[in-house]
Amino acid sequence: MIAWFVLTLLIALSVFAIILYNTLVKKRQMVEEGWSGIDVQLKRRANLIPNLVETVKGYVSHEQETLDAVTQLRTQAGSLPKDDIAGRAKVEGQLSQALGRLFAVAEAYPDLKASHNFSDLHQSLDDIENAIQMARRYYNGAVRGLNVAVESFPSNLIANQFKFEKAEYFEIEDDADRAVPAVQF
Repeated sequence: MIAWFVLTLLIALSVFAIILYNTLVKKRQMVEEGWSGIDVQLKRRANLIPNLVETVKGYVSHEQETLDAVTQLRTQAGSLPKDDIAGRAKVEGQLSQALGRLFAVAEAYPDLKASHNFSDLHQSLDDIENAIQMARRYYNGAVRGLNVAVESFPSNLIANQFKFEKAEYFEIEDDADRAVPAVQF
């Protein structure tokens, strides 16, 4: 009788361990899927940047420093390893700031702002930025799920045994991006 009880208990524990393992695998796959979504959107943005820079160059030739910064950061972002999440987050944040400066420069040129090509590129970039934000929220949610499972008992026992690790969040690195804008009337 005791042998059956012990055997039943071992089978139940084994099934429970398998379920926990499969849950951790699913969460890790969700993190990888989330990162892939971010990567796709970042590549879409990187592919749009040369067209944007060329359009702006035609109007603002003496703003070369801003254009060079955008081009350099695009190249730097593309050269980072895919799995360097912290490095990509930092460079992509800098690229977003440089693009913001580029659009601020464009505000001073009414002919550029009126250009249909520039307007289309600006709208496309806005759409991509929104898609990046959605992909980042999905990714960070998947990271949170994995990290909670990796640290929580009893799944942490399985996670440690099979070397599941916490994932990094894709976060804003610049404190200025977190600042609440001042509104005056």
